[in-house]
Amino acid sequence: MSAFKPLPDLPPPANTVGPIGWARSNLFNGPVNSVLTLFALYLMYLALDWFITWGLINADWFGESREACTSGGACWVFVTARITQFTYGFYPEDLIWRVDIVFALFAACLIWLMVDRSPAKGWVAAFTLFLFPFIAYFLLRGDAFGLESVDTHKWGGLMLTLIIAVVGIVASLPIGILLALGRRSDMPFIRSVCIVYIEFWRGVPLITVLFMASVMLPLFMSEGVEFDKLARAMIGVVMFQSAYMAEVVRGGLQAIPKGQYEAAQALGLSYWKMMGLIILPQALKLMIPGIVNTFIALFKDTSLVLIIGLFDLLAIVQSALNDPKWLGYSVEGYLFVGFVFWAFCFGMSRYSMRLERKLNTGHR
Repeated sequence: MSAFKPLPDLPPPANTVGPIGWARSNLFNGPVNSVLTLFALYLMYLALDWFITWGLINADWFGESREACTSGGACWVFVTARITQFTYGFYPEDLIWRVDIVFALFAACLIWLMVDRSPAKGWVAAFTLFLFPFIAYFLLRGDAFGLESVDTHKWGGLMLTLIIAVVGIVASLPIGILLALGRRSDMPFIRSVCIVYIEFWRGVPLITVLFMASVMLPLFMSEGVEFDKLARAMIGVVMFQSAYMAEVVRGGLQAIPKGQYEAAQALGLSYWKMMGLIILPQALKLMIPGIVNTFIALFKDTSLVLIIGLFDLLAIVQSALNDPKWLGYSVEGYLFVGFVFWAFCFGMSRYSMRLERKLNTGHR
């Protein structure tokens, strides 16, 4: 008598797996959903057909003035003819090479840190955090090492947006971590100070913070002391954003089981070693979505600096739209701004998802 040998499992039907299976179960799982799906696809087809025709096929791309826009489609000439101003603001054209060096150096550091197998990541990270800011400042500001001085009121466009966003992101994270730790501290004074700080800044709109930094802060300075407007704005952004970051970090700390704290204490670790070696590495993995969400919100909120006279990307495009030579091209201008903001925010979102998958070691 031969031994019983089970037959191999058959593959599932092709129409129940993959894209077809997903569509059957989510988009066409009933008469009503099928009709709504077809109607939505029809509307998407009409919108996409119009945009491709208007924005790509019949569009004008290059030229020096609006006279180059003759096809009746989108006039991207408005963007290409003023792309230098949209990128660098009012920075002197003969000194733009300094900004390009800062952009290239920062991009190289980011790419080096993002590639998994790059060597000497620790040294590159230390250079990016501690040395690169000074190099960037002296290159952009000048007035040292024989470089011509460029006042910050000439900074603008995408350059200014990135400066405010990067400074806010880099500075708000460590401050937010310290505030979150302080809010969970056993020392009443430290805990009270951190709670008051967090709740005060979370309850004040960012527009009010920028107004206070621009108008009220100089009143508390000594007579004759001038404080740069851009520096005031960045301080306000960092103080505001660190309060939100503190709550994100506090949520991650509370998600760590109590046994992790007890195990670290049983090993005889001090408070800072326990936090630095045991708790924070685990908590930061859980906080990636919340942290990146805060970073994205900060990047978009940089457009609010217009109210204190700083011309970021959105403000510089709006000012260009008021030029009598380019009246009537607001759609192209706002689409360009929207695409730039979307590209940066989408990039941060996708990288955070990649980082989550890489660091997911048991929380799924």
